Amino acid sequence: MVQFSHMSKFFGEHEALKDINITFNKGETTVILGPSGSGKSTLLRCINLLETPERGTLQIDAIHIDLSKVISKKNRLAIRQSTAMVFQSFNLFPHMKVLENVIEGPITVLKKDKKLIIEKGKLLLSKVGLSHKMDSYPSQLSGGQQQRVAIARALAMEPTFLLFDEPTSALDPELEGEVLKVLKDLSEEGKSMIIVTHNLNFAKEVADRVLFLEDGQILFDGETKMFFDNKENNRIQSFIQSMQFI
Repeated sequence: MVQFSHMSKFFGEHEALKDINITFNKGETTVILGPSGSGKSTLLRCINLLETPERGTLQIDAIHIDLSKVISKKNRLAIRQSTAMVFQSFNLFPHMKVLENVIEGPITVLKKDKKLIIEKGKLLLSKVGLSHKMDSYPSQLSGGQQQRVAIARALAMEPTFLLFDEPTSALDPELEGEVLKVLKDLSEEGKSMIIVTHNLNFAKEVADRVLFLEDGQILFDGETKMFFDNKENNRIQSFIQSMQFI
């Protein structure tokens, strides 16, 4: 479980997230939607403390943090070991081969046995359809392949929650489809995922739940079907209609 209570995040005078109260459940795929500047990515980055809120509390399983106080290095590390972020820009190590990218974190951070992690890394690359690329360098891969390596790398850390920040926004439609298929497979396996995306069709097909943010506030939190079938909320309807032309 990930839970924020009365969480607020400021950038200078601007309140980017306003008194957020939300619980993300294990085994659930949550998609965060909203217009540009609504606070979607900021909310995601607050979960693993890439952005530190100024108010409220954060709880991930047994870890409970008062965000108004200085967060200890121990708690930051514990939060980041419970979560793994996949960015839109891949962030692979260019000087390392694909398999080396996948196993680096478990070996250096988690101190896992190298032999066991190599075998696990190979299995994860097979899972994302890239066994044949394990000895390649990132520069030799397409954008879609690099993003699938980034997903395998996140899975190798065995996080409780996988966090995705617009994971396909840098890709053309064909390569986007490769990545979305992997995410769909992970969702069907019951992985705990929180995904910021602009792809409404993907959200409709894969998400168990939708959050809709605007101006730093949660305007909708509920089942995916309820979001897309909502005819009463004019703001949601106008958003859905506007996104269909993108």
